[in-house]
Order: sequence, then C-alpha cells, then structure tokens
Amino acid sequence: MSSIPRRVRLSALLGIGILLLTACGGGPAPAAKSGGGDGYPLTLTNCGRKVTVERPPRRAVSLDQGSTEILLSLGLADRMVGTGTWTDPVLKGLEKANAKVPRLADRYPSFEKVLDKEPDLVTASFLYTVGKGGVAPRERFAELGVPAYVSPGDCADKDNSGDGDGVRTKPLTMDTVYGEVRDLARIFGVEERGEKLVGDLKARVRAATKDIDASKARVLYWFANSDAPYMAGCCGAPGVITRELGAKNVFDDTREEWPQINWETVADRDPDVLVLGDLTRKSQSAESARKKIEFLESDPVTRNMTAVKKKRYVLLSGQAMNPTIRTVEGVEKVAAALRDYGLAR
Repeated sequence: MSSIPRRVRLSALLGIGILLLTACGGGPAPAAKSGGGDGYPLTLTNCGRKVTVERPPRRAVSLDQGSTEILLSLGLADRMVGTGTWTDPVLKGLEKANAKVPRLADRYPSFEKVLDKEPDLVTASFLYTVGKGGVAPRERFAELGVPAYVSPGDCADKDNSGDGDGVRTKPLTMDTVYGEVRDLARIFGVEERGEKLVGDLKARVRAATKDIDASKARVLYWFANSDAPYMAGCCGAPGVITRELGAKNVFDDTREEWPQINWETVADRDPDVLVLGDLTRKSQSAESARKKIEFLESDPVTRNMTAVKKKRYVLLSGQAMNPTIRTVEGVEKVAAALRDYGLAR
C-alpha cells in the first residue's frame, strides 16, 4: 500500500472519525449530538454501526453513483474530492457540478487512491463497496479515522449475508431514500437543502401517480446479463415503482433483490411490459437497452413473449432501478409508459 497521507495518519492518532459500535437494525436513526453548540460531533446509527463526524466534511469521497448524485443535488460539489463506481451518465442538471469533482475510477477505485485524496468522509450506496471485495472494509477506513456512511437502502430490513444481492425482509419504501438524503444533509450541516430536495422528490411522485390505476399491468424488470439475467424481486427499488403505480411485478414471489432467473421461467410468466436497465458500464453482457432488445427479439425463447412482440419496453437508468433519488425517475417513466401502452388509466 502507498504511504498514508499525513493528515489521515494524524486523524487516526487523535481518534477522530468513526466510533465502531455494533448496533441493531440498519435504517437511519435519530442523531446524538454532543460537544459545541454547532451540533458537532454528530453521531448517526448507520447500517449497524455508530458513525461519528467531528465537523462538517470538507473532503468527501463518494464511492457509488447514487450517493454521488445525492451530494451533488445538495450543492456539495465544492466539498467533494472524488467519486467512483458509475453505471450511467450523471443525472441531468448535475453535469457542471459533477465535472468539478475528480472521478477516481469508473468502477471501484483502489483504497490507496481514495486515501491519497485525504478524505474526511466516505459515502457509499452499497455495503459491498465498503466491504470485502469492494474498495475496502469500513474497518480499514475506521482505523484511519475516516467516517464511512452507507445508504440505508442497502441494509434497512435487508439480509446481505448470502452470496447474491441480498434478501428483503420488508419491502423498501421511498422513506428510506428520503432518510438517506436527510442524513447526508445533517452530516454536512445543510438540513434546509435536504428538506427541499425531499419535498421536490415527493412532489414528483405525487404528480406521476395522480389518479393512476395500473392494477392490470404485469411488469418485469431486467437489470443486466443475458446469460443469467438479473430480474427484480418483489421488494427493492423496482418494488417501490410497482407499488406506487398499483401494478404487479411478475416475480413478486421472491424477496431476493436481484435473483438470476432462466429465460424459460421468464417466458412462462409472460409480462405485459419489460422495464430494461439502460446501463453504460461494460462489466456484463447486455448492459445497454439496445443490447437487451436485440437479445429479446432474436432469442427463440423470448421473441414470442407478449411484451416483445408488442415492443412494450421501458428504458431506465441503472440508478433508477436501485434505491436512489432516481427511483423517482423510475416511477415517472414507468407510469408514463403504462399510460401510453393503454395499461393504466
């Protein structure tokens, strides 16, 4: 490993950063404040750990696109020194702000590259990103006094102990995403911005779902991979979209986040609409929507499906299919498509 930046070494020696205490539950919890009148140090219960921030971060590194887009939406580009792990172009309207922040890697940056930025906070959308196999486990950041905040959307009411993408014990709701926005706004001391962002997101959901009835629509969500496709189970971000619209996910009988399901089973379920992840990364087969459609319309098992024959496709960014602020974009686009296809009123 490259030499540890002096400032990070000093942080470790002074004991500044995370307090690693095992806690029950993974969702956001009320903050415990102590010390000066400015509200810092600030302690949050986050994904089973106590995370303590000594002061508003000035050198944050966000390690997943979903987390990055929240920080940029809160107007915090000037307090970010790096990002990593992207599946899509940045959210429209955030291009200029994003251009000001160095991209450390399209996938996972190395631990050394993150430390070279001398971060005073790292954020991630997935436990895997700050776990074994990702950038580095949270414990390694803790040893150097760097607080690590993980999206509660990947741990609240979710069992990540298996080999897959986790199993939901309860359905995800947008309240968990809103809680992440509020947590990050509190960490950076911009609570009013957080409330405004949450209010805007809620208003968009209300507008997209007003008077909609999609109870007769049967939907399937395909994220990636044509060889062993990842399809959405009942209760992650696609479940939020489906429930908001009153539709049915044809694989709502599994609580796995993204089970791999064979094409014969998919064809047998014969959905009315296919929601396709339109990813720009190149780590698996059929990442883009174009590649997915080419496969669906040429494969002998899938080409006779109702949705394929009628070309009922909805294209979503990968981020809209994860528990992020872009899940609202998913609600809007799927609602509009179901109306256009005559499957909702």
